[in-house]
Amino acid sequence: MARARALVLGGIHAFLLALPAGCATKGGADWVHDGSSEPRIARGGGGWLHEPSPDDGDRDRGASGAVDGAPGEAPGAAQADLGGAADAAAAQGDPVILVREHGRPARAAPAPAPAPQAAQGLAPGMFRNTYYDFPSEGEGPKDAVLYDAACAPLASVPRAFHDQVCVQGSGRLASGDTVSFARRGCACADVCPRTGQQVCFERLDPRRFPYGRGATGRPITPLRTVAVDSSVIPLGTSLFVPELVGLPLPGGGRHDGCFVAEDRGIKVVGRQIDVFTGDPAVTARLNALFPSNRGVRPVLDDARCRAIFAARGAS
Repeated sequence: MARARALVLGGIHAFLLALPAGCATKGGADWVHDGSSEPRIARGGGGWLHEPSPDDGDRDRGASGAVDGAPGEAPGAAQADLGGAADAAAAQGDPVILVREHGRPARAAPAPAPAPQAAQGLAPGMFRNTYYDFPSEGEGPKDAVLYDAACAPLASVPRAFHDQVCVQGSGRLASGDTVSFARRGCACADVCPRTGQQVCFERLDPRRFPYGRGATGRPITPLRTVAVDSSVIPLGTSLFVPELVGLPLPGGGRHDGCFVAEDRGIKVVGRQIDVFTGDPAVTARLNALFPSNRGVRPVLDDARCRAIFAARGAS
């Protein structure tokens, strides 16, 4: 009997010696080993298993000592996923052990997808609003030349007028004639400072084209014509712009918000409508009432506006 007891005790002793050193309980708190030099204790009721990383010394972990998610995850993703389980168990008084599988990062909620950014910083349906006008030749030395499409001199004008008309596209000469854009890429023309283009012009009959000719070949009309990017809004499209309803008109009355796309501009790109005002003073007035780049939401092919412009075309 004594011999049998000795054999049993010897077997138990041998079994205990064969156990791995990691299988133990320390201070009443379960713990796991994550492959680092020291075991990390996951304290019951809200402890965190922390995997050391090279930047631990620089990371601000906050009061809890918790770590953020794996590389490529949003900061705090691991906390969002694991902390809920720990807190729920802690509320029930149960110990919590958060275990990392070998070769896999701690399970964490994926980073939320970024909110889609609207093109050019604009909200969906929103267009930039800008204004352009019709400069008139003023006084001063005629130290610049406007050329026609064949590079023949069209008119000598002050430099200031040249630099305006090459941006606006059309203007009025001191003689009363209208000059309007003919083509760009004219090697004979001076470079336009604001656009970097070399523009040639043509002389138009001011009785038919008092403000120049638009991209559709029709005369442009103050506070009716808008220049657009025709890949976004086709030329000829009528637009209702509710934000511009009620703006005062130069001759009295209020604007009804109806416009038509019948011009283009080298700087008019994407979701933008460039309202033709006809006069720099009107541009300044409108900018004071409804500034450029505030943003508008035009309604394309509005039936009421379409009827207005159909009647204008028939007259």
